[in-house]
Amino acid sequence: MATYVVLMGAPGAGKGTQAKKLENKLGLPQVATGDLFRYNQKHETELGKLARTYIDKGQLVPDNVTVAMVRARLIQPDCAQGVILDGFPRNTNQAEALEGLLAEFHSTIKVVPYIHVSQDELVKRLLKRAEIEGRSDDNEETIRTRMKVYAEQTQPLLDYYQDKGLLVEVNGEQDIDKVFQQLLEVVSK
Repeated sequence: MATYVVLMGAPGAGKGTQAKKLENKLGLPQVATGDLFRYNQKHETELGKLARTYIDKGQLVPDNVTVAMVRARLIQPDCAQGVILDGFPRNTNQAEALEGLLAEFHSTIKVVPYIHVSQDELVKRLLKRAEIEGRSDDNEETIRTRMKVYAEQTQPLLDYYQDKGLLVEVNGEQDIDKVFQQLLEVVSK
């Protein structure tokens, strides 16, 4: 059976870094929605053009378009043994759609590791990243607002996976290698 992992964590938790490390170690592709949006827009696919109509208006791309992009990616040959989902699902509607999609593949989500980092540590990390990347729009106030919105939007999804017995919290305040080891243990069970 294929291995499907939903990796969760707030911006700054190290999710992208850890997803890449897992991809290299396990041979499962990292499927990040941000990458899917950029790919589909760059290659002007029908889904990319559709997503652009919402993005250009400053609107969120509807769940059905995002799910269709994920579906198109999951049917690719390199995903046959499973994937590490990064940034998807973002809400319970998408989580339910993912379950339906995986059912078509006669599979299910194996585990949902949640890289937990305190809000103060996240703010510190994001301020440092903003400084390195020269992003003057990222100040403590805007970062804390984004964290609040993220927490409000994500909590129902965390509860959803907790109720299904799939959520496993990982301490994201350890050094990168320790977080990775803990993730490997969680995914390998």
